[in-house]
Amino acid sequence: MSEPSSPFRDAVTLQAELGSVGYLADDALTTALLLAVRMQQPILLEGEPGVGKTEAGKALAAVLNTRLIRLQCYEGLSAAEALYEWNYPRQLLAIRLAESRGAVLRDADLFTDEYLLERPLLAAISHPGPRPAVLLIDEVDRADDEFEAFLLELLADAAITIAELGTRRAVVPPIVVLTSNRTRDLHDALKRRCLYHWIAYPDADRVAAIIRRRVNATNQLAAAVAASVGRLRRLDLTKPPGVAEAINWAMALQVLGLSTVDEGAAERTLGAVLKYSEDVTAVREAGTTVLVCDDG
Repeated sequence: MSEPSSPFRDAVTLQAELGSVGYLADDALTTALLLAVRMQQPILLEGEPGVGKTEAGKALAAVLNTRLIRLQCYEGLSAAEALYEWNYPRQLLAIRLAESRGAVLRDADLFTDEYLLERPLLAAISHPGPRPAVLLIDEVDRADDEFEAFLLELLADAAITIAELGTRRAVVPPIVVLTSNRTRDLHDALKRRCLYHWIAYPDADRVAAIIRRRVNATNQLAAAVAASVGRLRRLDLTKPPGVAEAINWAMALQVLGLSTVDEGAAERTLGAVLKYSEDVTAVREAGTTVLVCDDG
């Protein structure tokens, strides 16, 4: 059996290293990430927006001290934009230079690595090592079904096919982290090729710990924001706040010189934690007193 491609022999070590770069992962997530690294198998992280899926991929690259290659998915994303493109202006220039010399270029002369522009997927396959790159395919659920099917070769074989050049296989297979907000169901074929982990909203204590680590906030402010975010999630909101919004809210309160969440602070800073006007209205109708920490 080959040596593991990371220095982490167990989940405890990885969890400590993730914490050292500011990412507080629970035991289940840490174990899932460790398995993805040691088994060299893609991992699909699903969960509500703002729970830390993207940050997990970034933190993993940081602790491995390796290159992070991120592909942000969106509707209409094409294989060319994600995989490679040909440098057409340079090819055209080469053709004109050849014509000026009375020479003729063949297709084989034009479709070579010299004219190939790497996009994220090809860059991950081409990464020379020694440690594998972390390929973060972010919000894959936003891409079309056709693009999802295009990923299968990469996920199964750490390989991609370039029509003009043939199949390229990774010398050092990347660690592939896919994220999804579950705006649509992903196909079984993609899921079969991945480990899977659902990242739930963390409890108030963990949210407070994350805030302290990311914002350098006081215990009082971190606990107040975590408690208030928990109360917001119990309301019928279009977009309940996640960890990202909790961090942003704590930062906003800290900038204003506030040390807790009182009714006035909540009213003035709702835009830092809520992203829909309907949600702001719903909170104001319920009364911002519902956000005030009971213990001050």
